[in-house]
Amino acid sequence: MTAQDKSMPPGSSKRSRPASTPATSDWLLNILERVKAGDISPRQASEELSILPYEELTCAKPDHHRGLRLGFPEVIFGQGKTVEQVVAIAEKLVERSDRLLITRVGEEVFVAVQAKIPDVAYNQLSCTIVLDRGSRTLRPGIAVVTGGTADIPVAEEAAVTAELMGNKVDRVYDVGVAGIHRLLDKLPLLRKARVMVVVAGMEGALPSVVGGLVSVPIVAVPTSIGYGASFGGLAPLLTMLNSCAPGVAVVNIDNGFGAGYMAGLINGHERVRK
Repeated sequence: MTAQDKSMPPGSSKRSRPASTPATSDWLLNILERVKAGDISPRQASEELSILPYEELTCAKPDHHRGLRLGFPEVIFGQGKTVEQVVAIAEKLVERSDRLLITRVGEEVFVAVQAKIPDVAYNQLSCTIVLDRGSRTLRPGIAVVTGGTADIPVAEEAAVTAELMGNKVDRVYDVGVAGIHRLLDKLPLLRKARVMVVVAGMEGALPSVVGGLVSVPIVAVPTSIGYGASFGGLAPLLTMLNSCAPGVAVVNIDNGFGAGYMAGLINGHERVRK
């Protein structure tokens, strides 16, 4: 092992890279314009673009190209990863992105990530770590609705995801079918939305009810909240899949991130709006 190899931190890549710059569409266009103008050579451009496919770590392969392909950077699913793995991946992702989202993590992971990336924030309800260094005008149009208070953690994961995609989110919580008047009171607000995320456990009837009241797409999220015949979210999942209301699509049990991402795409995040 060379002296240079010994000095490298565990899990780091041996590939030489230029100074950290977010891998955005503007960054890519700037490189191409510099080549066109003769400011840099094709070889220099190739060196800068060498980070695009992914970066090799001992525990993962951070995808720096995802933001260019999809308009939103890779998200870290924290569940099942060690604290050290989450920190190592997060450090690499923020070198090439002005946004970071880590889902399904506890406060001990947040403390470790914050020690390396001081400007991250922790959402205790959704158990997510968020970083947003960009300046963007939030686009209105998304409402996140829950059947009960116990569904809020999953709903918050959806809301945090949609917000990081550049959307303004209205939250309407605890308006389940057991007290339908609470939902009806919020109809003026809900009818302003372009897309809704509706989160419910137990029997999961809320998305169908909402689907009969509004004329926008609904992303239904079954949660594992419930007991007995709820079967850990299977009962609400089947209810939502069998909805009679048109315009209701369903994501997996407790998949707040997937619902928030889908709602962000429907409402139009930065890449779509361009």
